[in-house]
Amino acid sequence: MSTAVTLPVRATADGIAFDVLVSPRASRSRLGPVHGDRIKLAVTAPPVDGEANAAVIELVAKALGVARAAVAITVGQSSRRKTVAVRGVDATLLERVVSA
Repeated sequence: MSTAVTLPVRATADGIAFDVLVSPRASRSRLGPVHGDRIKLAVTAPPVDGEANAAVIELVAKALGVARAAVAITVGQSSRRKTVAVRGVDATLLERVVSA
């Protein structure tokens, strides 16, 4: 019996926003799974000089098939807990990517 997980994603005027929990210096980059009320992101970059933030933007853009310019970290620039906004996509695309 599987338990359905609701993604913590909000619709915005031009796309979506969602909360993430970032694990820097991971052995490999990965989007998902859902961890409480946030989507867990693992990036290989260290949390120094904005490298982890750049890696988060690149990972989300690549996973959702959008340009890096369409992805922004809106809250939590210097924290592991961040809010990411993506223009031009909807929640169903994120759900497919995270559940894959």
